[in-house]
Amino acid sequence: MTNIVAGNGAPVFSLKGLDGREYSLSALMERGPVIAAFFKISCPVCQFTFPFLERLYQRYGGEGVTFLGISQDDAKATGKFAKEYGITFPMVMDDEDGYVVSNAYGLTNVPTIFLIDTDGTVKVSCMGFDKKDLETIAAELAERKKISLAPLFRSDEVIPANKPG
Repeated sequence: MTNIVAGNGAPVFSLKGLDGREYSLSALMERGPVIAAFFKISCPVCQFTFPFLERLYQRYGGEGVTFLGISQDDAKATGKFAKEYGITFPMVMDDEDGYVVSNAYGLTNVPTIFLIDTDGTVKVSCMGFDKKDLETIAAELAERKKISLAPLFRSDEVIPANKPG
């Protein structure tokens, strides 16, 4: 389990991205909600989940919403993961100094995904792959962006309700 659940405040952080930029949660929240998705490249459930996060990003990302992949691996391995799984949202590294941000969030499993509102409150805390939680994130973002909610999962896909991380 994570120590941070819906209703808790999200620990602030600043991490370097694959693009060399610094990503500060405080600054990002000024623009809108943040989806923070913690992962390890070797995690099969992460490999399964991230293409669905990319779908969310393609539909709801951009202006006023930030998606961040928070990697527990180095930049080279993270870049390879992003390319292999078609991830286009920013990736940041939490592998230096002993996973400081992952530890601040009390992570024991990956993937763990948080929807963090502009006031720093966690709206959704999702451990592993959870279909309902991802649909809840989609609904929250659609409402915030005032656009119609599109199905995240296609009818021709066989998707389990959840997969533990």
